[in-house]
Amino acid sequence: MPLDFDAAIREAVPMPVDAESAADSPRLGPDSLIWKYYGDVRGLLGFQRLAGTENCIEQLGRAVEDHSVIFSDTLGRARRSGPPIMKTVYSDDPYHWGRTVRDFHKPIKGTIGDGSRYHALNPELFYWAHATFVDQVLYVTDTFIRRLSHEEKVRIFEEGRIWYQIYGVSDRSQPQTYEEFLEYWAQMLDRFVPTPTILYATGYIRKGVPRPRRIPAPVWNLLSAPINAFMRTVVVGTLPPQMREVCGLDWNPQKERRFQRFAAFSRRINPLVNRLPLRALYLPWAAEAWRRVGIDPRPLLNSRAVSAPTR
Repeated sequence: MPLDFDAAIREAVPMPVDAESAADSPRLGPDSLIWKYYGDVRGLLGFQRLAGTENCIEQLGRAVEDHSVIFSDTLGRARRSGPPIMKTVYSDDPYHWGRTVRDFHKPIKGTIGDGSRYHALNPELFYWAHATFVDQVLYVTDTFIRRLSHEEKVRIFEEGRIWYQIYGVSDRSQPQTYEEFLEYWAQMLDRFVPTPTILYATGYIRKGVPRPRRIPAPVWNLLSAPINAFMRTVVVGTLPPQMREVCGLDWNPQKERRFQRFAAFSRRINPLVNRLPLRALYLPWAAEAWRRVGIDPRPLLNSRAVSAPTR
């Protein structure tokens, strides 16, 4: 990491930066791999990996605990936070949405268990949250859509650097190469702790998906069995081993084999999935963006691209 992470994150100093105008702000376009894959509905298979890896870092987990309604309105919180981030990629004004997301975090500050401070706009904390989105694109695409070449992984990382600029927060902690990013990611996984936020957020896996009020218990017992099996195999399979450990999620070689078979099947049927209507293949904000630029991305999804974006 460019700086000593522990010392830097404990500075707890917000470090916003601004372009002189929206015209100076970077953006991603339909020629980018992040446009191709970030809004794909199969990204939902990585929702727990994304949210979980974020909140296994103590400062971020505590920030959610102190300032979020996740414990009382989990789905509502997801609906409110997801679209603005999606629009930093797919809207026609990513500068506005990047600054909107950043400014949401201005009042988010506090202290963790050892008494040290945190601030959501401290570069080390804000970049970690962004890194989990870059990882989601890399991981979900390579696992469930199609295998990525090394050159494509490098390109997604480089596009992720452009994406980070859109938020307007100091990039002092950002890795400069894909290889540095992999090293950074591995070091961050070793920092995972069982925060109250992540233990709460994964409770549905350990205890089973809660029964909707309108469904009688005997009926739910039948319906929930395959749902819980899916969660405990496919969803848990996406998680890094360090997260499974801190969350107390059971895993074994048999489950790993089942997960790998599911992932291979998902990649195998990718050509068929790519024939779905645009509105079925992409989340709404992404589908609308493709329609806005007049491009059908489905023929592009299996094509390889190696050239890196300019910054």
